[in-house]
Amino acid sequence: MADQLSPLEPAFRPGSHGNFAHGHGVTLSELAPGSIVQVAAWPGEEKKLIAAIAAVTGLKLADGAGAGVVSDRYAAFGFAPGKFLVTDTSEGLATSLTSAVTADIGTVTDLSHGRTAIRIAGPKVEWVLAKLFAVDFSLAAFPEGSGISTAHHDIFAQIQRSGPDRFDIYVFRSFARSFWKMLCHASDEVGYELR
Repeated sequence: MADQLSPLEPAFRPGSHGNFAHGHGVTLSELAPGSIVQVAAWPGEEKKLIAAIAAVTGLKLADGAGAGVVSDRYAAFGFAPGKFLVTDTSEGLATSLTSAVTADIGTVTDLSHGRTAIRIAGPKVEWVLAKLFAVDFSLAAFPEGSGISTAHHDIFAQIQRSGPDRFDIYVFRSFARSFWKMLCHASDEVGYELR
């Protein structure tokens, strides 16, 4: 992954943009997780899958879509019944999970090559994201660690709240530049900084 070029590169212009005269409402950046992995349990094997994720990452996940946890190294959330997106700052997570998630428990799919991770943070983050998705992004409705799968027009996105005023968004690599431009445009009115 380290040698791979970013799909955002032609559209990524570091600095301040939009209406930033009174500060930046949000900061946008591309994350570079070493691993992005999807794990799915066979029916009735959800608890064993959650235990396998915990054995590899140390994350204590609740069963159910939306539930999630974030640590310094790992992040995970359920995006559908028995299905989880798990990320690691290092490479090799798919191999580790494949050893823990046996064929009778479920499946492991390495998405690292096919997804781009974007972080949006700042005091106006909920405002900007609400312009794009029909989701309640308030902290009470979307607590830290939780996540969802949704779409903006034809762009599928998996979104996790990774901090009180911070979200990580995972999109298909082939749509990343288009989504990035749309996110920048949505951030214009509050002012944004690209890092």
